[in-house]
Formats: sequence, structure tokens, C-alpha cells
Amino acid sequence: MHRSVRVVVLVLLLALLGGTAPALAQEPPPPPNPSDDELRNSQQAVQDRAGQFGALTGRLAELDAQADDLAAELAGQRENAEAALVDLQAAESAAAEAGERAAAARVATDAATLAIDEARARLDDFVTATYQEGLDTGPLGLLTSAQTPEELVARAEFTDLLARAQLAAQDGLERARVDKANADSTARALLDEARAREEEAARAKDSADAAYAAADAAAREQAALLDAVQAEREQVQAQLDAAVASDAGLRDQRARYDEWQRVLAEQEAARQRAEREAASAREQASSSVAAPPRAGAGAVQRVIDRAVSQIGVQYVWGGGNGRGATTGIPGPAGDPGDRVGFDCSGLMLYAFNGAGVSLPRVSRNQFNAGRKVPISQLQPGDMVFYRKGRAPIHHVAMYIGDDRMIEAPYTGANVRIVPLRRKDLVGEATRVL
Repeated sequence: MHRSVRVVVLVLLLALLGGTAPALAQEPPPPPNPSDDELRNSQQAVQDRAGQFGALTGRLAELDAQADDLAAELAGQRENAEAALVDLQAAESAAAEAGERAAAARVATDAATLAIDEARARLDDFVTATYQEGLDTGPLGLLTSAQTPEELVARAEFTDLLARAQLAAQDGLERARVDKANADSTARALLDEARAREEEAARAKDSADAAYAAADAAAREQAALLDAVQAEREQVQAQLDAAVASDAGLRDQRARYDEWQRVLAEQEAARQRAEREAASAREQASSSVAAPPRAGAGAVQRVIDRAVSQIGVQYVWGGGNGRGATTGIPGPAGDPGDRVGFDCSGLMLYAFNGAGVSLPRVSRNQFNAGRKVPISQLQPGDMVFYRKGRAPIHHVAMYIGDDRMIEAPYTGANVRIVPLRRKDLVGEATRVL
């Protein structure tokens, strides 16, 4: 009789007899006994998963490239917004300056009006005094009123003096009127200019608001796309992990690969730490010199050292100036605006300021800040730029030699040294030293 059947019969007998029995010990289930077909299918499944391993690895590479493309598009939107903000600041400054000139012209107009009133008052006072005195300054009045030849001469001289005074008063009035007409004309012209500048500033603000809104919308849309890409990546990674874990050989292979990646990452991190520390030491030594080099190899090395000394500083959109890392711009790209760091163009501002070079704020403007050189003639210290197709430039980095560059890449990453990327690389670099 089968063992399980004997157990059931024993339990029933005990129940019928009204007795109790001690709890039966649970035996562990027997190990599986696969058939020959199951063994063959298992071997085939291992082979199939080995092929799946390669396919999934390729898909992961595609997803990583897609994420890089989305980050590049978002960087372009950020650059558009930042460029519009720069234009807005320039327009507002021009409008304020025009307004100040218009205000000064209004002061000049008021002064000219006051001068006319004063000149007219002087002329009125002269006419009133002449009338009240009853003076007859004509030839007959002089002859009839003079008692002696000397008095006649004196009266003639007095009459000449009065005539000159009257002429001066009239001339002063005319000059004041001319000055007021000129001042009015200047004030109208400056007022028109101020209004035009204000209209330009308003248009620049509309442009900046539109670019800012576009960047914000792009950030939200691309954040959703990145989330979708990341979700698919995690799903593929889970499938890959399952495929690797299903076979001891694949597990060992993946373990060796992970260890190789870990060692490489540690070596690269140690290398970048050493480069950062060496660059910081050279930078401090150069800063202690009364006149740091402004040209030649010394200036190029100082610029590179200033950039390399910032390895590990976080990326912050809108962050960085000639003095170092700063807080960024809140809004698009998810930056809250209270973190301190560099964006790509801000890192260039800080690096080149060490050689006395003042660069524009935005990467696409930095492209035009120096002499263009073909990528085939790159030298350390040259700035390299990236754009997607015909879109505007959205990223800048510095070539440091040995086919490497330093950059502040994107939100969530830090200033780093990486191999020179060829994808989307603009065919010309910019050399300022």
C-alpha cells in the first residue's frame, strides 16, 4: 500500500476509535526528478538565454543613447531660455539708460522754460520802468529837455545805454526761445527713443517668457520620456538579471564583468582625484604669483588647471561665473535654484577668467568668442561644442589633450573628465589663447 494511503487510513482509524494521536512529522518533499525531455529542454533554455543576454545588452545600449539624446534636447531648451534672459537684461538696461536720458532732457526743457520766463520778465521790467519815468529818448526830447550842451551829451549817452539794454533784453529773450525749442526737440527725440527701448524690452521679455515656458514644458515632457525610458531600462535589466541568474556560467560571467567595471570605475575615480589635486596645487601656486600668465602655454595650463580643480562639483543650471561656483536659475530642468555648482558655460567662465579672458555667458555665444579651428587641429585649452543637427549649440566643454575633455554635463552629474565625444560634435572648436 502506498505510504500516503496508509497515513490516511491510520488517521481515520484513530478518529473512529475516539482516540488521539500525536502530530505526525511532516517529511520534506522529494527532490524533483526531471525526465530526459526536461533535461534537454533545460539545456536548450540555457542556450536561448545566452542569446537573449546579447540582445538585452544591445537594447540597454540603445536606451542609454536615447537618454543622452533627451538630455541634449533639454540642454538646448535651457540654452534658449538663458540666451533669452541675457537679451532681456540687455534690453532692460538699454531702456533704463534711454529713460534716464529722456528724464535729463525734460530737466533741460524745464530749465529753458524758466529762462524764457526770466528773460520776458526782464524785458517787461525795462518797458514798465521806461513808461513810468516818462522818458522821451527821441531827438526832440533830448533837445527840449537838455539845459546845457554837457547835459545834452550826457542825455545822449544815457539814451544809447538804454537802447543797448533794451536790445540785450530782447536778444536774451530770443536766445531763451531758441534754447527752449532745441530742448523741446531733443526731449521729444529722447522720449521717442525711450518708448522704443521700452517696447524692445517688452518684446524681449515676451521672448524670454516664451523661451522659459518652452524650456519648462520641454523639461516636463522629457522628464516623462526619461521616466518611461528608465522604466523600460529597469524592465530589460530585470530580464537580463533573470537570464544571467538562471545559469551558473552566465552568473559567473556577469560577476566577472561587474568586477571589471568596478575596478575600472575605481581606477578612473582615483585618476580624476589625482588630477584634481594636482591641478588645485598648480592653481594655488599660480594664484600666489603677482602676475599669472595671460598668454602662451602657461596661460593654457592655468585655464585647464582651474577647470580640473572643480572635478566633483555638481552640475547646476545657470551656475558659475569667473569667481567660481554659484547658485543657479530655478525653474526648468528641475533645479530649485538654491544649489551651488556650474553649468557647462559657467565652468568655462571660471576656467578662462584665470587667464584674464572674459567670455559671454551662453555656450552658443562662447562659440563666437575666439578663433575657429578645425576639430582635426584641436589643442589643449580649446573649447568644443555640441549641437543636434541644425539646432543651436547646446553644450560646451574644454579639450585637455589625450583625446579627453572636461565638462559640466547635466543635472544629476558632476564636473568630470571623459573621452572626447564625437556624436553631435561641431566641426570647429574655438581657441581664445
